[in-house]
Parts: sequence; structure tokens; C-alpha cells
Amino acid sequence: MSDNAPESKTEKSFAETALELGGKKKEEVRRMGAVDRADDEVEQLFLPQYQTVNSPVHRAVWDRTPAELFGPAPLEAPADVRKVMDASLDVVRKHREAGSLLNDERKIKEEVLQELAGVGYWGLLVEKKYGGSGAPFRSFASFITEMAMLDPTIAGLASVHGCIGAVDPVMAFGDEEQKQRFLPLLASGEKLSAFALTEPGAGSDLTALSTRAVLDGDDYVVNGEKLFITNVTPGRTIGLVCLVEEKPAVLICDLPNEENEHFQLTNYGLYALKQTYNRGIIFKDFRVPAANLLRPKQGNGLTIAYHGLNLGRVSLCANAAGTMRIMMANMLPWGAFRRTYGEPIVARELVQRRLGRMAGLIVACDALVAWCSRLIDEGYRGEMECIIAKIFGSEAQKEAAIELFMKTHGGRSFLVGHQFGDNVHEYLAPCIYEGEGEMLGMAFFKSLVKKHGVKYFEPVGKALHAARIKKPNPLNPRHIMALAGPGIPYALWWLKEYTMPKGRPTLPAMPARLKRHAEFAISALHRSSREVSGAMMKHQLKLADRQCRMSEISKRVQNAVTILVTSLYAAAQEDEIVRRAADIICRDLTRELVGARPSDGYFRAVTHLGAAIAEGGFGSIAGLPTEELLMTY
Repeated sequence: MSDNAPESKTEKSFAETALELGGKKKEEVRRMGAVDRADDEVEQLFLPQYQTVNSPVHRAVWDRTPAELFGPAPLEAPADVRKVMDASLDVVRKHREAGSLLNDERKIKEEVLQELAGVGYWGLLVEKKYGGSGAPFRSFASFITEMAMLDPTIAGLASVHGCIGAVDPVMAFGDEEQKQRFLPLLASGEKLSAFALTEPGAGSDLTALSTRAVLDGDDYVVNGEKLFITNVTPGRTIGLVCLVEEKPAVLICDLPNEENEHFQLTNYGLYALKQTYNRGIIFKDFRVPAANLLRPKQGNGLTIAYHGLNLGRVSLCANAAGTMRIMMANMLPWGAFRRTYGEPIVARELVQRRLGRMAGLIVACDALVAWCSRLIDEGYRGEMECIIAKIFGSEAQKEAAIELFMKTHGGRSFLVGHQFGDNVHEYLAPCIYEGEGEMLGMAFFKSLVKKHGVKYFEPVGKALHAARIKKPNPLNPRHIMALAGPGIPYALWWLKEYTMPKGRPTLPAMPARLKRHAEFAISALHRSSREVSGAMMKHQLKLADRQCRMSEISKRVQNAVTILVTSLYAAAQEDEIVRRAADIICRDLTRELVGARPSDGYFRAVTHLGAAIAEGGFGSIAGLPTEELLMTY
């Protein structure tokens, strides 16, 4: 791919070794090995102290990490960055009030996009020396929530452009000439961007790419098809993931201003993303300058693709926090207006519980966004942490829409023009964006077990394979002999787990109820090392086929992390309603972990919180525009 790029590792990865010993077919071993090596190469982009094995979650499970790594780090946006953000909000607010956000196709108007360009919206994540604002990611991520409260689509486009579009690949992997050539145009909004990764036959399996680019003189000639590309129109700048010399690579492509024989867009019906252009792209002998190839010092195109997805995952959670605030703001007037048996429904426990639960979901999303963006700014890779934010944010939005928002509005939810009926696919689709949730949960599990597996289980697996033992029996002398050497380190690990004192975590000053949640979460994370290792020991080389068990354990660890992060975040807030909302979601997640039923005390807490919200207690939704109370029908 590049004369300067290092050769890929020739030794087998952990995934390849495990799959080979497990009897998997060579093609599956090859593909999973490629993904595993790409993951290793992404790791090398980060300083050792910020790699996955030293991340807060990994250390919490295996090394008893300090609790302070799970807290937020408040950061006021620099004055010049805040000015751009406020001006961007003003642009959208003006068009929303005038009813001029959308064109005749019901897409965001080009005029709006250009007005946003004029105030610097598209350059927030671009460094100042290339014409952008150089916003800290913590500032950008929380701003996405603000923008989503006005228009979730425009908030999402900022993420598409700056996180998973062409901006991040060029910023992170471009050489100086490429940065000088592309970034000023991307910062100014003269060129908006997209990322072309998905293909008709390649989604979660990124090793199934078929789009190819072949060098011909000073150009690459591209042939292939891409699908589900958000924010793509003629004239855009895209990051194109394709095969170059049979290795994944990324070409930065300036699309022509009009379709031609070499470049066509595919239009299809798509329920989600209805206010932005989402299309397929067909390339037929499409020429791209060879100078547009990104050449990472480590890895290849998969490395580049994985890098930007973390930013997009945090932005997705931030968008969900804003979108759920819109739902809550629209539940309140309807709850006060709609009466059953002489009482407004907002006075009923079930509706109050919905409001309290939604507040908990919102605060947890805020907490995860603040935490993950802090880690990214500090230099962490954040793979596991950002996966938690993405999964929680997307699932929270789905629950809020269907279980809380829709059920409160009843049959009117399905009227044409109602916020729920018109946007239900927008609420559900984030469960798929940036990786489907359960698939990401297994990726989370894989990252969690990788070091432990290499250190303790790979030697055991090789010994069992060499001795042709499929299922070890501790009473069989031959089995004991085969495992005597490689099994000793693992036995010592277990001995340490059960004999070494765990110690009490050092926590900041916290309200008692939040402190109890934090202590429970830390204890759960510490115990999870035994649960994870026990599953590895039980299933051995067949663990890769136990997707349901991996997903379930992964979810438990994620829930414990969310409890810890949310309790620490809320403890740092002065708003008592925020603290009470955090207490509710922490109680909910705790019950999931321990399998308990809700108590009467819990029901009192959640309904009293809902009643306080109905009285205007959730300050962050104050002044949000709401939909027409009684629609014409």
C-alpha cells in the first residue's frame, strides 16, 4: 500500500490462534485475523498508557482501577468556540421559527448548510491552523446535545462531517500536504463530507469489501458500489474505503458536481435519515489522484475506519440526550391537557414514572458523553468506553420513544404529523448506526478478554490441541500432565483473586445514595473478572461460538460502568433533580444486575421525581419548542 508503511504482522493474532484451535474454517480464521490485526494496529497509534489494556474499563475489571478515571472533567468551551456554537444555534433557531429548514424534498436546505458554514459550524473539529475552531471534543460533544434539542438531523450532520466523514481521517492520518489541501475547504464548509464504507455485501464484516482501486499512472481507478452513505450529493468530499493491492485503504475523493458515466448515485426508499441525503454510490472506472491515498504509519484502511467511529459513537449518545429532551418537553403539555376520569394524566403514577425514567436515561447519556469525551481529549483510545456510550444512548432513545413517549400520547402518536409517527425510524435507527448494538457488545467483550486470553488461555489451548484433548478432565492423569505447565500461571491468578484483599475505592465527596451506587458498581466490576474468566475456562475454544453468553456478560459489565459513571457525574452537579434522576437510573440498572423487583420506595422516588419534572423541575428543557397540542385530523 505504501513504501513507507510497515508490513502487517506475520505472527498469528489471538483471534486466529483461538479460531484455528477451535477448528474453524480457514476463511473465517483469515478474516477474523485481519480484523484482529487492524485492532492491534489502531492500538499502536496511542501511547501505551492510553491503549485499551490501560483504559478505565479494562483496568476496573482486571486491575482495580482508581475511581477517578470514571468521573467527568468539566470544561467550558473556549470563548471563540462558544461564539461559533451560539451563532450556529441561532441559524437553526431562525430557520426553525420561520419554517424554512427543509427544501421541497423535505431535506435540510442547502441554504441552511451554507449559513452554518458562514458561522464556522463545519470547522469546529478542524485545527485552527487549517481554518477551523480546534474545539476540544468535550465541548463539541456537549454542543451536539444542544443542537439536537433544536434539530437532531443537523446535529447528526456535524458528526457525519467531523467525526466519521473526511475530517477525522485527514486530521488523524493525512500528511501535511493532504491536510493543507483538504482541511481548509472542509473547515469552511465549501466542501461537506461523508464516509463511504458500507457495501451491499459488507456491513459489520469489514473484511468483505469488494470495491477496488487500481493504480494507473498518477491515478487510482475505482470500481465498485457503496450503500447507505449519509450526506452524499454531487460535489461532496468523501473518505472511500476500498481495496488497494488487496488491502483495505482510504482514498479521499472529491465527487464531481454532476453525475457522469464514471460516478452515479443510487436513490432508494429509506425510512430513517429522511431529512438528509442518504444514497448509494456506483463507481465505474472513476479516477482519483494517487496523492489522495491516506498512508497511516500503522495499519491500513480498517485502522482509519475504526479510528473515527469512536467519535461518532459518543456524538450519537449526545444526540440521543438532546432528542429525548425534545420528547420529554412534548410529553408535559400533553400530560397536563389529557384528562382521564377528571384528572390530568400527568398526575397518574404511570405517567410520572415515565417522566422519571426518561430523566434518568437523559442524565446517564449526559454522563457517558462527558466521560468518554474527556478520555478522548486526554489521549485514550476509548474503544470500550465509546461502545458503552453508543449502545446505551441508542437503546435509551429507542425505549424513550416507544415505552415512554408513544404510550403517553396514545393513538395520536400514529397520526401523520405527530412527532412520534413521523420520526419513529429516526428514533430506532441509531441502534444500527456505528455498529449494531449486540455486535458491538461482543466486540466490547473481545477487547475485555484479549489480554487475559493471550496470557492464560492461549498456552492452555495450544497444550490441549497438541495433546488432542477436546474436553479436559481434572481427574484424568494424562490431562493433568498436559496442563501442568501452562495451567500454573492461571491457577496462581485464581489464587490471587480469592486471597488478595480488594480494598475500598477512593471516592470524592458524594451524596450518600449516589455513593452507594458507585461502591456497588466498583464491586460489581471487580467481581466481573471472575465471571469473565470463568466463562473463558468453561467454554475454552468454543467461546467464540457462545455469542449469547458473551453478549450477556458484556451487558452486565456495561451496566456496572454506566452506574459508576452516572453516579460520579451526578455527584458533581448542583441540580438536585439531576441527582435524583441519576439515582433512579442507577437503581434500575442495579436491579438488572441482581435480578430484583422494584420496591415501594423506588416507586415513590421515581413518581415523585416525575411529579417534580411536571412542575418544571428539569431545567435543561425549559424553553424548548413543542409541537401543536391538538393536531387537526
